[in-house]
Amino acid sequence: MNGKYKAFWLDENGFVEVIDQTKLPFIEETVVLESADDAIVAIKDMIVRGAGVIGNIGALGVYLAVKENQDLKYIVKKSKEIRESRPTAVNLMWAVDIMLEAILNENENLLEVAKNAAIKICDEDSQRSSLIAKHGCDIFENIMKEKGKTTINVLTHCNAGWLAIVDDGSALAPIYEAKRRGIDVHVYVDETRPRNQGANLTAWELGKDNVNHTIIPDNTGGYLMQQGLVDVCIVGADRVSVNGDVANKIGTYLKALASYDNNIPFYVAIPEGTLDFNIKDGVKDIPIETRSEDEVKYIKGLNKEGVVEELLIMPKNSKAVNYGFDITPARLVTGLITEKGLCEANEVSICNKFAK
Repeated sequence: MNGKYKAFWLDENGFVEVIDQTKLPFIEETVVLESADDAIVAIKDMIVRGAGVIGNIGALGVYLAVKENQDLKYIVKKSKEIRESRPTAVNLMWAVDIMLEAILNENENLLEVAKNAAIKICDEDSQRSSLIAKHGCDIFENIMKEKGKTTINVLTHCNAGWLAIVDDGSALAPIYEAKRRGIDVHVYVDETRPRNQGANLTAWELGKDNVNHTIIPDNTGGYLMQQGLVDVCIVGADRVSVNGDVANKIGTYLKALASYDNNIPFYVAIPEGTLDFNIKDGVKDIPIETRSEDEVKYIKGLNKEGVVEELLIMPKNSKAVNYGFDITPARLVTGLITEKGLCEANEVSICNKFAK
């Protein structure tokens, strides 16, 4: 893997060590995954999250299955369980399928083949992230030129940085590139209820790199756009259908609507593995994960004594619903920022750019 990735790495025993993202930003701890079942738990419980990293840990989970037992029936069984551990992020299915193809086409050295295949997936995601950073930042510079500005205000939702896709991420990649180019960039960070991935993870990431940012409640973005305080909105995605519909963290659709109403460009930054060529209509057919209502009813934070605790924030007997994602129709997407450059959010452009 040519050294450590920021969100996960292989340890000296060949196991997978990951940052426990459920503990951030208050506690920085790692968890060692020693088996395929450990990888499944990490994905299901969101110890790791973000489409790219879910795919990476899915691939490494298959490698761990081979490390446990080189019987093909066992490997296929565990691969299926990994593949089904979360339903919306297509990178997971994509990566597991690549791993199985590599393993099932090999009769010897299964462990070495699995390890190399998983590392290749991770390395190629890193390369894609770097290209997305450059293409996206070029777009930022064009926006600044058109507006005659020397600064840019970016609004993002959820977390699509290096905790979600190795190295620079997807939606945050152009922001990190802007910082490297010396551009005066400021980021409005949606808190992203109910799990607060923006307030907890994106803000933590941007702070690590000294990127100027402001956390806002999820419902503030529309007002900021009305007041001319946002130049561009950029998000990642967990799945994009072949017609350009975008599944991303719940609340993304509302940001796209507000962007459209205020004539603000709305971009989605994705690597190839996020595209699902088998789904023609994302609004109807992309599966949306429903998570525990406790994620809505309880919130975790640091109390006055400096201790992390979880608090109930609504009547105990009230019901809550917790859809993990929503779908932004392609008509609201200005463009897809990919490793191959800017792509229109429609089937013709997607298929031309990523011909199968």
